[in-house]
Amino acid sequence: MATRATGTERQASSAPGGTGRTRASSKGEQTRTRLIAAARTLLAGGDAGRFTTRNVAALSGVSHGMCHYHFADRTELIVAVVVDIRPEWITPLEEAVDGPGGFAERAERVLALLTRPESPDLARLHAALHWLALNDERVRASLEAEYGRWRSCFVRLFRTLADERGDGSDPRPLGEAFAAAVDGLAAIGSLDGTVDAGQVLRTLMAALSSTG
Repeated sequence: MATRATGTERQASSAPGGTGRTRASSKGEQTRTRLIAAARTLLAGGDAGRFTTRNVAALSGVSHGMCHYHFADRTELIVAVVVDIRPEWITPLEEAVDGPGGFAERAERVLALLTRPESPDLARLHAALHWLALNDERVRASLEAEYGRWRSCFVRLFRTLADERGDGSDPRPLGEAFAAAVDGLAAIGSLDGTVDAGQVLRTLMAALSSTG
């Protein structure tokens, strides 16, 4: 993941020998990225119980020691994966909710996004992370924070509706209810492909938006 260079890093790159340090930093970022990619591959493979830093290092082609140079332990690597997948499920939702237009336009963008099929790898990753969170408090806290950020998108969506109406209604119960429905439908869909999630979500959105 790209990061903005700090003043110290810029000075280092312009000073004698700075180019070498910048290249080293770039190489380090590339190694970290490879490790996260390998971790994602292993987790999406459906065998989270055998997930180890040694296996991640072997898959990424770096030494086990180098893996621990970038990640103190197995949990820190898993948490990095939690953050790494954010652009694939939370960021698009934030953009849909916070983009231009009124409630109707934003709601339509959100519904279009939610009814788009989730990639199998991302679905398996979420399942693996949930399993790991059962026995690791740090993973659970990280995943909980991500879901809090995800749920807040729906609260902001219904806040747009409340602002349009000007009635001072609380958008949180509506947003939380819709978020719970989305999460529940995802679980149901993994077991029963006959459920029309799009129709259910559109019906629920219409019902909640008429509440008041």
